Amino acid sequence: MNTVISYKPLYAVLVSLIGAFFILFTNEKKQNLREAWTFIAAFIKFGIVVSMLPVILQGKVIKLTLLELAPGLSLMFKIDFFGLIFGLVASGLWIVTSLYSIGYMRGLKEHAQNRYFFAFALCLSATMGIAFSGNLLTFYLFYEMLTIATYPLVTHNEDEEAVKAGRKYLTYTLTAGVLILFAIGATYIYAGTLEFTPGGFLKGHNIPIGLLQVLLVAFLVGCGVKAGVMPFHAWLPSAMVAPTPVSALLHAVAVVKAGVFGCVRIIAYVFGPVLLKDIHMWLIVAYFVSFTIIVSSLFALASDNLKRRLAFSTISQLSYIILGAALLSKASLTGSILHIPNHAYMKITLFFCAGAIFVKTGKRNISELDGIGLQMPFTMGAFTLASFGMVGIPPLCGFISKWYLCLGTLQAHEIFFLFVLLTSAVLNAAYFFPIVYAAFFRKPAEATTGMAEASIPLVVPLSITVVMAIIFGIFPNFFFHFFDLARNAATSILTGM
Repeated sequence: MNTVISYKPLYAVLVSLIGAFFILFTNEKKQNLREAWTFIAAFIKFGIVVSMLPVILQGKVIKLTLLELAPGLSLMFKIDFFGLIFGLVASGLWIVTSLYSIGYMRGLKEHAQNRYFFAFALCLSATMGIAFSGNLLTFYLFYEMLTIATYPLVTHNEDEEAVKAGRKYLTYTLTAGVLILFAIGATYIYAGTLEFTPGGFLKGHNIPIGLLQVLLVAFLVGCGVKAGVMPFHAWLPSAMVAPTPVSALLHAVAVVKAGVFGCVRIIAYVFGPVLLKDIHMWLIVAYFVSFTIIVSSLFALASDNLKRRLAFSTISQLSYIILGAALLSKASLTGSILHIPNHAYMKITLFFCAGAIFVKTGKRNISELDGIGLQMPFTMGAFTLASFGMVGIPPLCGFISKWYLCLGTLQAHEIFFLFVLLTSAVLNAAYFFPIVYAAFFRKPAEATTGMAEASIPLVVPLSITVVMAIIFGIFPNFFFHFFDLARNAATSILTGM
């Protein structure tokens, strides 16, 4: 695989970091200027990331070593098929989330808006660093930066509930970081390198099987905390006290996506298919996340709070990604990687809809949404379409990634996991479709005065994301080439090239 040396990964990380400080030092009353800095940084970042797409599609790798600390130990960016998918998703969705944030924060006249947009930009800088990390050390530094940058967003409301949620978030995620750091240290001692390699770099180092199993558990628990894998998920529903754009950030763009991205990196680029089978751990991982897929769906079914239901849905859906990676077949890996962008566009739509409902009506609970589809047809229409995609109904993009995940279970000759995925799809329908039915086919509890949609800055972003979810379902290679990137990533993992 040819290597191209470029500073573009560094620029992609720095642009939102620089933008964050322009935002912070802007007068709080100059809202338009502050938001202009946000959009300038977002569009520049997106342009830089997209400009790297043609190079990666040619089968090349973009690499930049920032600092050599010791032999095999450096701060390094390395963009491959897999990393670019995450970078494209995060940079693209930052633009629409920024527009949505304006409508949400202004609509509710929220306090500390400079701090909010500052922390948001920091999160995107850290997320880009995670996506483009070339080794475990660089990944870890940006992973912990993301943890700290997200804390002010989780505690934004500054009430007792928000403070408790923030403490729980830090307790879980910083403890997980310690596990990752231990595993990184042990890995470097035995392997002498930390660089991500398709097919894994740990094979051939004569590391005892018991130690490899311990390292895998430490890595996956460390990353699995952010991914919301049960039983390490409790921080995620609690964090739903944050403003809805933050919830969208947590679920679709940054934090939990960073966790599941890390899990796939560990499985496919640190251990690799051959070693995972040699240490007899791939099936254990698959069974473990299958438990999360089903049980979190049951929790979602029992939740009346809309954002809480969406949170448990995320926990289930992200475990699909880990399951697909653990099954180690070409189709399952393709579906796993493809589900990262597909889930992002569908889930961010759902959270945008939840936020629009709250800003317009003040309603948080599903039991309060009878007849709201007549009042907010664009919002609930988008919610309906995104719900269909989460279940796996075409032509939404969720169908394609779930199809490949199901096909991957057959390629792996593990029919049990096909039943897990199909059961989860039924449960998805059970907790999404009643919301849609109530919104459009039940009479509202109070009299309504006709259509009363949310403001344009709220409706436009959710319309964009749901339209993109449909486009990616019909044309999976539209503009970003997500399908080609996912398929090429799966091929490189299985061939080690």
